[in-house]
Amino acid sequence: MMSPKKALKWVIFWICIALAFNAGVYFYLGHQKAIEFLTGYIIEESLSVDNLFVFLVLFKYFKIPLHAQRRVLNWGIIGVIILRGVFILLGSALISNFGFVLYFFGAILIYSGYQMAFGEEKEIHPEKNKVLRLFKRFYKVTTDYHGEKFFVKKEGVKYATPLFVCLLVLESTDLVFAIDSIPAIFAITTDPFIVFSSNILAVLGLRSMYFLLSAVADKFEFVKKGVGIILCYVGVKMLLPMIKPEWHIPVYISLIVILSVLALSVLISIIQNKRAGQKP
Repeated sequence: MMSPKKALKWVIFWICIALAFNAGVYFYLGHQKAIEFLTGYIIEESLSVDNLFVFLVLFKYFKIPLHAQRRVLNWGIIGVIILRGVFILLGSALISNFGFVLYFFGAILIYSGYQMAFGEEKEIHPEKNKVLRLFKRFYKVTTDYHGEKFFVKKEGVKYATPLFVCLLVLESTDLVFAIDSIPAIFAITTDPFIVFSSNILAVLGLRSMYFLLSAVADKFEFVKKGVGIILCYVGVKMLLPMIKPEWHIPVYISLIVILSVLALSVLISIIQNKRAGQKP
């Protein structure tokens, strides 16, 4: 188990790596691409927070031991990188051949953002996961943990452990998040290099961010609403050119809006926590 202090150091490390990469983008590709990367990175990092809240719920539901959570996260992040890569390639192909897909993406983002910011909190029921149900039809699952093993053999029969089941649900859940995540970055840029690099650098810091979030999750509840508002804004940005082609919001304006919403949501969370602490 990574301590919150150590997790914070790693989060800062990965952010510094992303900023260094952004400096390289600025040097080799110019000012505009650098702003696109930074804006995309901040969006993806923000959306990762909501993703991590689900990780917390899943680990609690499956009662994953603390020492085994790191292994699930490691493999989970590898799977996330592969899935995001596939989605980005598909998204790029769709946009290059069917430009109107961007408007469809925008509608998805507005709906998802509204649900996240103002809708009722949906309960997660891993046992109803369709991928898990399908898996159990073809593979035996044991209810016991066997250290950090994903599979074990009992009397010559191979079983999947709850650790692998949790990983399977985690990966299939990320497919849902990718529906929000990938269109959001395409609202900023359609350059596959910027889209992929901003996604990957945001994902690489997920593990350390998880251990940090697990320690302070209850203190920043309003951040999730802030992320929902950001999704709504990005969706509107995508749809505006459909009304009037000249209604195009510059990327630097989007960067300012996104940073402002995030800062405000963190500030409101801190104020709410202080008020809650002062109540008798």
